[in-house]
This record gives sequence, structure tokens and C-alpha cells, in this order.
Amino acid sequence: MYSLNYKVTTSTCDSEGRLKLYSALQMMQDCSEMWIDTEPGVKHYFTEQNMAQLLASRQVEVVRVPEYKEELTVTTSVYGMKPMFGFRNTFIYDSEGKPCYRTWSMGAFVDKSNGKLKRVDDATIASMRLEPQLEMDYRDRRIILPREGGKVLDPIKVLRADIDYNRHMNNANYIRMAMELLPEDFEVKNLRVEYRVAAKLGDMLTPTVYHTESSIAVALSVATEICAIIEFAP
Repeated sequence: MYSLNYKVTTSTCDSEGRLKLYSALQMMQDCSEMWIDTEPGVKHYFTEQNMAQLLASRQVEVVRVPEYKEELTVTTSVYGMKPMFGFRNTFIYDSEGKPCYRTWSMGAFVDKSNGKLKRVDDATIASMRLEPQLEMDYRDRRIILPREGGKVLDPIKVLRADIDYNRHMNNANYIRMAMELLPEDFEVKNLRVEYRVAAKLGDMLTPTVYHTESSIAVALSVATEICAIIEFAP
């Protein structure tokens, strides 16, 4: 298990002095990315094979939203590995060791030269240190949108500030964009996101918002191709 320590600072807070979900997701991403340094064999293999791991889906349970100046610890661990996919838990704990956020995610292994799925060899999979799967309410990674009833809104342009070192829109920014479309009093307790096609600089993402009895889902698309689906539940 790999961990990083954080403090809830001014720039990570919302107007009520509580940690923004967007900021919590950035903490999770940073911890997951830094984890690779604890597996030098896997890191060397990915470099040698010109491969990367891209986030395919994530589920988040918000147990409690931390407040300004709270001390936090983010942990991440891999509990499953297949030739083209990896599975991990990333949790955020408060200073008493109680979980504030519970998450699981699936990453896809891709060839950086063409963006297509690429298999990891058996020896590298066998060398991975797997840890126990942590307790949370695991739900399906696939998000099924209603057949009708979606409201199409004005497109949102992908800006330079949205792009990360993989040269596409950072995963947390899809969720940040979608959250701007929620009612102001909507408190997110559960989140699922499914990533399909990476948005790039200058793309115009068209949101389609779906309301159900139990959730609000936002599909972000370029033309007719869905880039990501984000489902928010109270």
C-alpha cells in the first residue's frame, strides 16, 4: 500500500470551507500515479513497452467531507491484475484513521503510440504485489443511460488548463465540468464515472443531462461520440 499525506488548504476548499470533490479526486490521482515507484519492475516494463495505464472507470463513496485545515492520508493499493486491466482501491482517511472517501477504479493498459489496448506479459503480472480488496459497496462500472429524456446543453470547450501530461483532458476535469450542471443544493454522496474516449485540447464537449429518481447522470460528448459518463447520487 502506498500513501501520501495532505492538508485541506484554501485552494482545495469550496465556499463553505469544505474539501471540494474535485480536489479530493486530484489527491487520489496523485497517490495512484506515485504508486508506480513502489513497483520498479512494472514501471520499467511499461517504459520499455511504451505503455501507459489510463483510467477507465471509478466509483466513489463520500463518507464525510473534510473541512479546512484537516489532516488527511490518501492510500492506494492494487487488488487485481489482468493482462489488459488493473483494479485498485484508493481511500482518503482523516487524522483518526476513519475513511472520508472510499473508491475503487479500473485502469486500462494501452500502447502510447496508438492508444489501443495492449497486454501485459504474464511475468510482469506475476511480479505485482496484490493486496486485499477493501470493503465498500462495489457497483457495476458500466453506466446505463436512459433511452430518452436527456437535456442537451451548450458545448464546453476543453482548455489548456484541462490537459495533463498524457496530452488529453485530465480525468478529474470531466467531473468538475459535470458538477457545474448539478443543482446548487445537490450534495454528492455517491459517484460513478465511465471514461470512453479521451477529449483533447480544443474539443467541444456537449453535455446531455439525465434525471432519474435516484441520480443525475451527465454524458459529455464530442459530436456523437461519448467521452465520459458521470453519475451523481445523493
